[in-house]
Amino acid sequence: MIISKRSAGLLLHITSLPSHFGIGDLGPEAYHFADLLKEAGQRYWQILPLNPTEGGYGHSPYSSHSAFAGNPLLISPELLVEDGLLQKSDLDTDIKFKEDKVEYEKVTKLKLRLWQQAFGKFNEDSDSGLQQEYRAFLNEQKAWLPDFARFAAFKKRFEDKSWVEWPKEIKNHEEQAVKELERELEEEVQFEQFMQFLFYRQWEKLKQYCDSKDVHFFGDMPFYVSHDSADVWQNRAYFKLDKEGNATGVSGVPPDFFSETGQLWGTPVFDWKELAKHNYDWWIRRIDHNLRLFRLLRLDHFRAFSAYWEVPAGEETAMNGKWKESPGAEILRLVQKRHPKMPIIAEDLGEIDQPVRDLMQQFDLPGMVVLLFAFVSDEKAFEGSFMPHNHTRNSIVYTGTHDNSTVLAWYQDARKGDRKSLSDYAFHDLSEENVHEVMGRLALSSVAQLAVLPVQDVLGLGKEAIMNKPSTSRGNWEWRLKKNQFSKEEARKLGELTKLYGRYVDR
Repeated sequence: MIISKRSAGLLLHITSLPSHFGIGDLGPEAYHFADLLKEAGQRYWQILPLNPTEGGYGHSPYSSHSAFAGNPLLISPELLVEDGLLQKSDLDTDIKFKEDKVEYEKVTKLKLRLWQQAFGKFNEDSDSGLQQEYRAFLNEQKAWLPDFARFAAFKKRFEDKSWVEWPKEIKNHEEQAVKELERELEEEVQFEQFMQFLFYRQWEKLKQYCDSKDVHFFGDMPFYVSHDSADVWQNRAYFKLDKEGNATGVSGVPPDFFSETGQLWGTPVFDWKELAKHNYDWWIRRIDHNLRLFRLLRLDHFRAFSAYWEVPAGEETAMNGKWKESPGAEILRLVQKRHPKMPIIAEDLGEIDQPVRDLMQQFDLPGMVVLLFAFVSDEKAFEGSFMPHNHTRNSIVYTGTHDNSTVLAWYQDARKGDRKSLSDYAFHDLSEENVHEVMGRLALSSVAQLAVLPVQDVLGLGKEAIMNKPSTSRGNWEWRLKKNQFSKEEARKLGELTKLYGRYVDR
């Protein structure tokens, strides 16, 4: 079993931390949150993907122009002051940020200015220890970093257009043309590499600090990558594209309980035959990369490792797609050879068939159970599989995930029968003041080896704290904790519950 000890964790993405710069980052508040996790006896800190986000996709961490790069918006200015790359006075700004929401445009404007200042300072001393670290980083990440940096710099040169609209020789990745443009944009390419160096340097320091507290990161990896990404531009043969680089088949899921027309995600699907010729090298590098970052890795949309829904490009909905077999077992066998303990979690929510279950069993992968789905009047939706008495040890229980309502918001909108179902099951009178505690206790008392609570549900927050509403494009991924909202007292109370249900980590 991957999770060897009965344990608990909290779900909070890095962007949701408090900070002075409009977005959570890898700086002091991240270290403070790690201290609170330790105090509360939590073993895991679950986060969302760390990749760069884009305004055109609503800054979703599941839609990125790189599967390997880190998000520069998460770099901490305070830590750059400690490194001598910024002065404390550089952090003074007239920009006022909301305390509880990320304002991405304002954040990007400020942080880009700060990173450019840091880049100028960095280049003043070519013999510094930081420069030596930087050169080592370039060598360690050479499998993906040069092409990512070129892609990011080229994209700015071509007015943020998709790579399909770039000049033909650049679009087609012709070596001579790419080298010439790279020389022309040498400083811009180096700046992109520099930002990645800062991100990964700060990430590794935070990870080491958390590990020293016996608090470990639980990461997340999307199945697909954006069409307009360095990965597709660099590896066109690995995706189903036409001669011009446009997708011929795109991703989604068929109509189900949640949507009558399915969900059309629009990212290109993989050309598995071509990937197989190269022993799935890109996939293996990608999973290796993520397993270096995290102690546990959730594979999002895991059912696509068994079969995926392919929709012809140009369709307006996902209704006319078809199921296609996926070589997930072959990929997972290769991963298992490199990582025998297989610290992988299967995101198995939605309509899951027996072949997906068989694949999970073959590799002994834990799945997910979400209590918000358990107490619904229409039992056929999930056939009672999320009810606590049906949980299994080799699973992870949640009150809800980043894609769900908070417990309080669910309760406020729930039908009378759904409220009664939870009240009867928990043998507890419910109210807006206690429903999050009741649901949290059900999660912590579950037989599931790991229980993860979103911080919003620990605090009993409502609709204002919903992280993402699937199938909507605005107002998502913005919620933030206010300073001291998750306090030492909250951590102490959570620690007592964690002890009560045998999940507390003694250090």
